[in-house]
Amino acid sequence: MNQLEQSLPLAGARPDVDLASLYRKIIWRLMPFLLVAFIINAIDRINISFAKLRMAEDILLSDAAYGIGVGIFYFGYILFEVPSNLYMQRVGARATLTRIMVLWGAVTVATAFVTTANQLIAARFLLGMAEAGFFPGVILYLTYWFPAALRGRITAAFMMSGVVAGIICGPLAGAIMTHLHGWLGLHDWQMLFVLTGIPAIVLGLFGWFWLTDTPGQAKWLSPEQKQTLATALATEPGKTQGGFSQVLRNPRLYIAGLVYFCIYSGSNTVSYWMPTLIRDFGLTDLKTIGMVTSLPYLSAMAGMYLLGRSSDRHLERRWHLGLTMLVSAGSFALLGFAQGNAMLSIALLTLGAAAALSAVPLFWTIPPAFLNAAGAAGGIAIISSLGSLAGVTSQAMVGAIKTSTGDLYLAFDVIATLLVLGALALLIGIPAHSLNERRNQKPTKEQA
Repeated sequence: MNQLEQSLPLAGARPDVDLASLYRKIIWRLMPFLLVAFIINAIDRINISFAKLRMAEDILLSDAAYGIGVGIFYFGYILFEVPSNLYMQRVGARATLTRIMVLWGAVTVATAFVTTANQLIAARFLLGMAEAGFFPGVILYLTYWFPAALRGRITAAFMMSGVVAGIICGPLAGAIMTHLHGWLGLHDWQMLFVLTGIPAIVLGLFGWFWLTDTPGQAKWLSPEQKQTLATALATEPGKTQGGFSQVLRNPRLYIAGLVYFCIYSGSNTVSYWMPTLIRDFGLTDLKTIGMVTSLPYLSAMAGMYLLGRSSDRHLERRWHLGLTMLVSAGSFALLGFAQGNAMLSIALLTLGAAAALSAVPLFWTIPPAFLNAAGAAGGIAIISSLGSLAGVTSQAMVGAIKTSTGDLYLAFDVIATLLVLGALALLIGIPAHSLNERRNQKPTKEQA
């Protein structure tokens, strides 16, 4: 037996079906598309952090207005996130993801042609509306195909693609804005939006022909494989019973939303303000800034893999997540003491950002462990929406602090405080016994 097979639930597996081969087949069919989609998604969100370095003069964009533009994206996202996820249950993942990707790609391209700060704010609001439901939709979609024993690693792999986007986006943006200024009569930042928006449209259209809504509809699985998969997923441990209305009365739903709010305040601030902070360290060359921004994402990839594997191996989520949040908080809190020392500042930023980014996939192993199948779509979307409020409030807060004080260190102190509060809320408000994951599915030390 190989490592993958040892970590899988074997209940209900047909003797003529190789369970490890079945899951490898599903992984190779679905995950490449989802990984590339999330890479493009993350790039189209954070490309504005690099465009800001040049577009601010062209459209008279202040730091405060930039913070509002970044934050209002999440206002549009929140408004349509729950309806989009609930609607996905009716029309399927294929139609939902195609619609979302084509729309967000079109809005990204259109952002290249804004001429005022207000137009940029409007474009970001429309981008939030267009993207609404993508991330929670994929998280829900993964539960249709993978059991709890694999979900930590699968979720971590999916989230790693967002980290890959962070690694790619800096050098890519630096190269586009350095070499393509004036191409087709457009400014450097305009070319950035155009060239990062088109791939979403193309991949979204491809997804219509490639994705399958449910395992039962997968023509690329044999009847025996479908039966084995259905049996394995049906034997998932019992969760909170009742439909969506009962889920709404579960206090852990809102505690999880608060925890995600705190985590997202950290990871989101890193994504949108890291280039500006690095420039404040004394680095001015766009290519250099782009390369330095890759360091936290490279570190986060290692952290996501190791933490996801460890949390799956031990089927322990809370302490893995809580300690990761505290490491991020400590690193951000120390940034102010490292002013004037560029190397130490970069090291602290790298550790804090990597921990904040690594906390996101760890967190998303928790909600499916206490939500039932009937309420999972709405519950995941509500948690994501509550967390996304951080995108509205934290970014406006960071922009206001940067405008009034001239630096970002106080803002990162506030983010550190939120991460500590989130870790305490997690460990106190979501007890271990509420996470119904099969202890008898945990692989042994030798197997893992």
